[in-house]
Amino acid sequence: MRPRIGCVALLTLCLCLPSCNRGNGVPEPTPQPGTPQPLPQVEVTEVKSQMLATTARLPAELKPYDSVDVFAKQTGFVKSIKVDRGSRVGQGQLVAELVAPELAAQRAQASAQYESAQSQLAAAQAKLAADQATYEHMNNAAKVPGVVAANDLDIAQRAAQADAASVEALRKGAAAVQEGLRAVTQLESYLTITAPFSGEVTTRYVSVGALVGPGAGPGATTPIVRIETTNRHRLVVPVPENQAAGVPEGSMVNFTVPSFPGKVFRAPIARISRDVDPKTRTMPVELDVRDPGGQLVPGTFCEVEWPVRRTYATLFVPVTAVGGNLERTFVLRVKNSHVEWIDVKTGATSGDLIEVFGDLSEGDQVATKGTDQIKAGAEVSTRPAAPK
Repeated sequence: MRPRIGCVALLTLCLCLPSCNRGNGVPEPTPQPGTPQPLPQVEVTEVKSQMLATTARLPAELKPYDSVDVFAKQTGFVKSIKVDRGSRVGQGQLVAELVAPELAAQRAQASAQYESAQSQLAAAQAKLAADQATYEHMNNAAKVPGVVAANDLDIAQRAAQADAASVEALRKGAAAVQEGLRAVTQLESYLTITAPFSGEVTTRYVSVGALVGPGAGPGATTPIVRIETTNRHRLVVPVPENQAAGVPEGSMVNFTVPSFPGKVFRAPIARISRDVDPKTRTMPVELDVRDPGGQLVPGTFCEVEWPVRRTYATLFVPVTAVGGNLERTFVLRVKNSHVEWIDVKTGATSGDLIEVFGDLSEGDQVATKGTDQIKAGAEVSTRPAAPK
């Protein structure tokens, strides 16, 4: 009796299963042989041609417009220093005084030699005047025959000529001695150190009593002070070579300074080197920063919104359209419902678009998502990307 009951229960369970399946959902249809499979769908967009106009954030360094270490031209001891670190100075203002006793001795000697030369020149000029008068008197008397012997007249003439030559030699000697005195005086003027331009003393290198100047041995390489401009700066921007074209001098550029968060400064492009550094592949560009209030500090690193321009139109695709692997960078072009892998090089980014350079043309259809999961030559169906 039990085996018969088991068979009935099994039969009932088998009959209930299809009924349960129909109640919970429709079973997967069994694909029929020969039925075409749906093509994978790819979202595409057109390649655009447009002029590049964007900005890149580049680091830059703020430097003083003028900066100089002030050295002593003449060897001497520092007698006094009138300024210190942080002192504001004007052009020609006294910075330091030196003392050189040997120069005083040289000036005294040169002065004595000049006075002696002047005295000798005066004596020679007096003798020339006397001899010249004698010759003229004898020459007038010789017009009467027999009054003056011809030999005496010739002697008087030669004496006057010799005196004239002596006066000329002494005049040249006095001029040379005077130049020597002027040279010593000029050297003495070098003992007074003045500021070459208006600015601020940023460093003081020596103290009173230090020996400085060209003949001071190791001190020859030691400046007295360093002076920098405070109201005008050079903002040096190392621009990458692929972003250095298309921006003319005079263009206004924004930059920010860490010590002034939230504040934007502006300055014109003043100087372009036109020479790329082979080590860094960058080209130095200088912005002329006017700072009447002296707010900015030289040596500060800034961030510049560098304008990136092209003088011609280039091709752009969405940033997501560029794919890559270890071997290549590419976009997926869809042509005649088939996928082509197009190798590209990328350029600057402008918003959601990026420059691409390769075997592409304006209007080509490319997949909005570059991926290597879609193989080259695969057949796909397309749908346009949703407008943003």
